[in-house]
Amino acid sequence: MKTSTSQESIVTEQNVEDEIDLRIYLHIFNKYKWQIAKLTLLIGLLAFLITLSLTPIYRFTTTLLIEFDQNNVISIEEAYGINSSGREYFQTQLGILGSRKLAAKVVEKLNLTSHPIFNIAPSPPWWHRLIPDAWLPEYKPPTKQQKFNRIVDAVIRGLSINPERNSQLVEISFESSDKQLAAKIPNTLSNLYVESDLEARLEMTQKAAAWLTERIDGLRQKLRKSEQNLQNYLEREELVDVSGVKSVAIKKVEQTASNLIKAQQRLAETENIYKQVRRLRGRSSNAFESIPAVLSHPLVQNLKTAELEAEKKLSELGKRYKSKHPNIIATQAELRTAQNNTARQIQQVIGGIAKEYEVAQANVKVLHRSMKQLEQEIQKINRKDFQMQVLKREVSVNRQLYDLFLTRFKETEASRDVQGLQSAVGRIVDPAIVRAISYKPKKKLIILISLILGFLLATMLAFLIEHLDNTVKNAEDVEQKLGVPLLGFLPKIKKDKNNKQDPTKAQWMFLAEPTSHFAESVRTIRTGITLSSIDMPRSVTVITSSVASEGKSTFSINQAFALGQISKTLLIDADMRRPSIGKIFGIASKAPGLSELVAGTRSITECIHKQEQETGIDFIPSGAVPPNPLELLSSKKFGEVLKQLEERYANIIIDSAPTMLVSDALIIAKQASGIIYIIKADATPYQIVLRNMERLRQSNTKILGVVLNQIDLKKMSNHYGNHYGYYGYKYYDYSHGYYSQDKA
Repeated sequence: MKTSTSQESIVTEQNVEDEIDLRIYLHIFNKYKWQIAKLTLLIGLLAFLITLSLTPIYRFTTTLLIEFDQNNVISIEEAYGINSSGREYFQTQLGILGSRKLAAKVVEKLNLTSHPIFNIAPSPPWWHRLIPDAWLPEYKPPTKQQKFNRIVDAVIRGLSINPERNSQLVEISFESSDKQLAAKIPNTLSNLYVESDLEARLEMTQKAAAWLTERIDGLRQKLRKSEQNLQNYLEREELVDVSGVKSVAIKKVEQTASNLIKAQQRLAETENIYKQVRRLRGRSSNAFESIPAVLSHPLVQNLKTAELEAEKKLSELGKRYKSKHPNIIATQAELRTAQNNTARQIQQVIGGIAKEYEVAQANVKVLHRSMKQLEQEIQKINRKDFQMQVLKREVSVNRQLYDLFLTRFKETEASRDVQGLQSAVGRIVDPAIVRAISYKPKKKLIILISLILGFLLATMLAFLIEHLDNTVKNAEDVEQKLGVPLLGFLPKIKKDKNNKQDPTKAQWMFLAEPTSHFAESVRTIRTGITLSSIDMPRSVTVITSSVASEGKSTFSINQAFALGQISKTLLIDADMRRPSIGKIFGIASKAPGLSELVAGTRSITECIHKQEQETGIDFIPSGAVPPNPLELLSSKKFGEVLKQLEERYANIIIDSAPTMLVSDALIIAKQASGIIYIIKADATPYQIVLRNMERLRQSNTKILGVVLNQIDLKKMSNHYGNHYGYYGYKYYDYSHGYYSQDKA
């Protein structure tokens, strides 16, 4: 639960910071809103005046359709190598449209060399004015060709050729201050483009016809020669049908190859059996029975069967008779006869295997020789066929070339008469039409953009000025930049209807308007001073500032009035260089005061003056200005006088000199309970205040806090972080109503 609570608090703080940041920007904008509005309107007005002086530029467009698939009466594209399809063709036509040659034709067609727009003499560069005329090269007027080239360049710069996406349409535009010329140039360019293409086609056709005429004679002679060579070769080799002879030879080769494969297989089989027989040579006939080829022989199998039957019969007789029995003897003789027959037959089979092996070897050799003879015969036929095919191809190629060139020659001759029937490379879909509306400058857009940019520039300048502003403006600046508490603030005194301000009005504001926000602010500061010295029976407070005219004397007087309402209070004017309290209270400048009291020339009773009104305070003016006020204030006598005054008064307010100019406040503060620092809002740089406060801290002076003077309540109430301003403004309304009810 604690973790979730802490996370929620962090999120809340982040949201507050985000809100504060937005209010900072809003406050800065509100602060400079009228300056931003004026600068924005000024920039808009300048843009409006500039647009009025600009020359209107007209831009008219011709839409041209570029044909891809041209329906020609006679197709002769192959004669001069044009491929009228694909993206490359379209890009090529765009390049031709923007070519310098075509632009030059437009200049000649429209006689632009005499047009007033292109006859303006070029002015010399601005840097020529900085160089003496004697140092410059002799001016040579441009030649006719140079002038023509310059006009062509101007036309090319004004042209704009843009293809429409996913179509064969091209928009040709031209910009000029002459509306008639802005329409003529794209229309003329489109017409010349179509005419130039037709002229180029006619010229290419004529060139192709001349070239084809030269080539046909040579091709005709070459064809005749190749045909004669083929006929001579056929007669010399006595060839009628090479393909038939070759097919018979190929069949023989295939048959021989098949027989050779079978013979080789038979040779491999007999060779294997023959090797087995050779390994058993010299052994008995029984040993050869292990050879499968011998044993599988039909005669051997029959003899082996007879032998087995004799053995079986002998075995059966042996069970009934003795070995000397005639049947047994006859059967044994029969068995020996069968065995001898088997042995003889095995020898015959072995002899047959050897002969079969020799026959297989001879058969393979014969087939090999036959195969080589057939291969040589086929190679001979192939060589003849190859040579014949070469001659035939030469005849065929020469005939095709001759036929092609003859056909193209006839087409080219015919195309001269029907050139006008060919479809053009393009056609105008939408010609340029003169209109009264200019293309640029777009005055409304320029003025709108200038207003937007002016607003952004003015806003950026406002934020920059605010960023560069190093003054103290609000309570947050006091806490962040100075690191001291804020006791309160004094609102800026409003001017009267005549826009004039009484210089003495602020000094008497607490008494003159007790229900005002100014008076409430003084009471708030009084509370802070009282709480800071709650443990002290007597309070001596020094009032100072960084520089003059920050309102320290005004605050000293009004704060004395406020303290006088609750206890006996004395106001001392210790600013002996520029005294003001005596003059404000209306006493003579020679009246005895602090300087006489410290010097001992007058008594305390003589130097203390009573306020005519019932304010509850006494005051001591500065008296005669001494030659060195600092020595007088740093003397022991000043400390003794201050102690005597503390016995008579509960609160003593001392108005001292500014700290930046002199060190009087530092000396007086050593004898006081604390010091209050007055800062004029939006005027005093905080670096000066920091430097002076550091001097006060080094002298072991207690700084009770800071009072911001001349605060604009409306700006302060809108400020993102100045809660004092917001709630103070609301409290003023409440207190005003409270005092009104009290009076009633």
